[in-house]
Amino acid sequence: MNTSPTLNIDNQHWYQLSVEEAVRRLQTDAEAGLAQADTAARLQQFGPNELEERAGRSRWQILFEQFANILTLLLVGAALVSFGLREYIEAVVILLIVILNGLLGYTQEARAEQSMAALKRMSVPTVRVRRNGKVQELSARDLVPGDIVLLETGNLVPADGRVLGSMNMRVTEAALTGESEPVEKSPELVFESERALADRQNMVYSGTIIAYGHGEMIVTATGMSTELGKIADLIQSVEQEPTPLQKRLDRLGKALAVAAMLLVAVVFLLGIRTADTREEIFEVLLTAVSLAVAAIPEALTAVVTIALSLGAQRMLRRRALIRKLPAVETLGSVSVICSDKTGTLTQNRMTVTALDVANHRIDLMQQPEESRLALRLTQSGEPAEALLPTLDLLLLSGALCNDAVLVKDDDSDDYHTVGDPTEGALVLGAATFKILKNDLDKAFPRVAELPFDSTRKRMTTVHRSPQAAPDIPASLMPVWERRMPNELPPYLAFTKGAIDSLLPRVNEIWVEGELQPFDATWRQRVVEDHDDLAGNGMRVLGVAIKPLDKAPAQWEMEELEKDLILVGMFGMIDPPRPEVAEAVATCKAAGIRPVMITGDHPLTARHIAQQIGISENRQFITGQELDQLSETELRDKANEISVFARVSPEHKLRLIEVFQKQNQIVSMTGDGVNDAPALKKADIGVAMGITGTDVSKEAAEMVLLDDNFATIVSAIEEGRIIFDNIRRFIKYLLSCNASEIAVMLLGPFFGLPLPLLPLQILWMNLVTDGLPALALSVEPAEKNVMKRPPYSSEESIFGQGMAAFIIVIGIVMSLISLGIGVWAFGSGDPNWQTLLFVTLIFTQLALSLEVRSETTSLFKMKFLSNPYLVGALILTVLLQIVVIYVPFFQNIFDTRPLPLFDLLLAVAASIVVLISVEIWKWAWRWRMARS
Repeated sequence: MNTSPTLNIDNQHWYQLSVEEAVRRLQTDAEAGLAQADTAARLQQFGPNELEERAGRSRWQILFEQFANILTLLLVGAALVSFGLREYIEAVVILLIVILNGLLGYTQEARAEQSMAALKRMSVPTVRVRRNGKVQELSARDLVPGDIVLLETGNLVPADGRVLGSMNMRVTEAALTGESEPVEKSPELVFESERALADRQNMVYSGTIIAYGHGEMIVTATGMSTELGKIADLIQSVEQEPTPLQKRLDRLGKALAVAAMLLVAVVFLLGIRTADTREEIFEVLLTAVSLAVAAIPEALTAVVTIALSLGAQRMLRRRALIRKLPAVETLGSVSVICSDKTGTLTQNRMTVTALDVANHRIDLMQQPEESRLALRLTQSGEPAEALLPTLDLLLLSGALCNDAVLVKDDDSDDYHTVGDPTEGALVLGAATFKILKNDLDKAFPRVAELPFDSTRKRMTTVHRSPQAAPDIPASLMPVWERRMPNELPPYLAFTKGAIDSLLPRVNEIWVEGELQPFDATWRQRVVEDHDDLAGNGMRVLGVAIKPLDKAPAQWEMEELEKDLILVGMFGMIDPPRPEVAEAVATCKAAGIRPVMITGDHPLTARHIAQQIGISENRQFITGQELDQLSETELRDKANEISVFARVSPEHKLRLIEVFQKQNQIVSMTGDGVNDAPALKKADIGVAMGITGTDVSKEAAEMVLLDDNFATIVSAIEEGRIIFDNIRRFIKYLLSCNASEIAVMLLGPFFGLPLPLLPLQILWMNLVTDGLPALALSVEPAEKNVMKRPPYSSEESIFGQGMAAFIIVIGIVMSLISLGIGVWAFGSGDPNWQTLLFVTLIFTQLALSLEVRSETTSLFKMKFLSNPYLVGALILTVLLQIVVIYVPFFQNIFDTRPLPLFDLLLAVAASIVVLISVEIWKWAWRWRMARS
């Protein structure tokens, strides 16, 4: 063995090297392993085999950032002003809101920093390694490139490596590649061209699991140089972006800060002109500051938090767990859903979907349950009774030449299997036709077998045949009466395997109960049928039989797989979930584009995408093709093509960035370690609760408890409801504030002294912006919530006509209130200020009823559909009556008792506001109908 002080293994495509070349380049000995001196030098050169964590934000930094936004600073300022005005209760309430929101945000973000910790848990504590000619156990942390590692069923692979030896070794790589089936490994394979990670059958990767068999590997990469390490680096390099709501609220906070400062200046300058004494100047200043405080929506952060929290609870009832609260609203803004295939769009269970026998194919996915069980129709629609014995033989063969175990569920009449997923599909396929493997094993006991291996790509079992009806379980009597072959031989050999390995050993074919020579015509027809099934993304297995007069001796076993009779083929696929097609259609109706991004085979991905409506053409892009595209080309392709297959974590990140650069709000689903960087990069990452790894869950904002794509659509609906309710609240709040401000600004021009006193402004701010505004946060959804496109991420929260509504309706309410106040003042009514005060509050309460819908008339909405709002209105009216009729509060707020006529006048004014808003809605509907 040739050793050197340093080892240069950068940029090596190990899957393109033979075993001998890989051993030579790693300067090791495949039989004896590394020497102790070499391992020490390499440990010094490459470092320990562990994932490195970058220095992230400290806990104090995360906490500080919760309070370093403009809206929070505004609220703190409002609390200080309230203290100055001796409004201690309001000041304390505002500060409590600020503190609680800060702590909630801190908890959410601190939890979000745990994805690296979950990734580290995938490391292996001890491994078996060959060093100095001896097998020894050591910590996986001490592995170095060139080490020879022994792998067994159940082992986690401790590092990346080139396969040196394999005894039927299959590796579950779903967490890393998205490939749902265990991948068979072969050391003899050498690839000449570049291959995707999932197609490198001569490599194993850190964090994957040995599902079957055993073997050896030579370590080619450790620590951060492994594929798992590259994912860890991607996770840590992704920067979290603010959610659309956070961006909108930040812009709103800045606008309100500027407006509040201008308001103080304008009101003070207008009021000081008529102020003669120091007390009057001070009162003008207090009024200006009070109005500025009233203009700031103190309840906004509380309402947003309450709306998000209630939304999260509703989502949990719909099987979606929210890990980061702002994600609730982000869902409502989603315009692109990038979904993994396996388990999310599909059932994550291999299923027999097609039976192909000579001249006939039965499509099990398109036939109703009764037809499937009775098998009344073939694909051509002809009666199939004559075909039943052949289909019986095909199903029976697939279930007998099989090591999977059929298990009946405890709580239902359904079955599940234990064992290899592909073999389980064959067993469940037979059970669908009431042919149960447990009964078959009793009727056809196995007497010999040739196990599957990767060289032959076949499996053969030999069974003793039942010779009389008493030997047949009752459940198999219909099959027995049809007598697949009319006379069963004493023994039957069943062989299943890949068609290319089976056909060279076939010399006859079973055609509707008769044997025919397997000539060139039949061979071509079978190959075409196979290619058609495979072209639809199915995994295809052929089944053949061979009659025997006696059980074979050991030396005769090799002859079992010669002169076979081909019975037919099984087409298997992981089928779509039944509810997904409808969910995809709902997405499209809601202006949301679903895209499939998977590590699975492109033909399988395309077939599923077409079945459920994600793709309407046959186009797809593989990871290798994606590497060849420039940014501009990829953007154009991404807008046309909805299926991306055999992609790596880097490809997923790149695709998400392409969509985000077009101002799309992107949701990404995933369950594997390879999905974690994309989950973190997406505007909302969605992990799978059942099949998802801890790493993917920690990186995501939401976890699907049922792994179902349809649940994402339900969560998006909830997100839209929440955003609509936040808009309702802001529209109502700022319209009320605008009316108060307009009253104070316009009052002097109408000859009024100070229209409202500072405490009256603060009271109005408390009662109208409090309970009614909170009640609007739980308003039920409008009918069209999932029939309109999402709001653009760049659109202001004041979009869709909200800014104009706030200004116009705010002025209308102020003019109505001022009109009544001016009339009363001119009439010499000493109650004029109290009347103006009550009128403005009543008009604001009327407005809360109208803002429940953007366009629907109040008279077409169910009045009691939001009982919280009804209760809030009643309580607010009662509180206002207390303020104007109870002497204690009269002294505090400087109010006077109003006669009944004045109260009715205030109610009439509120009705005028209702009519004004109804006219606005009619104009908006007319405009939308014209556009």
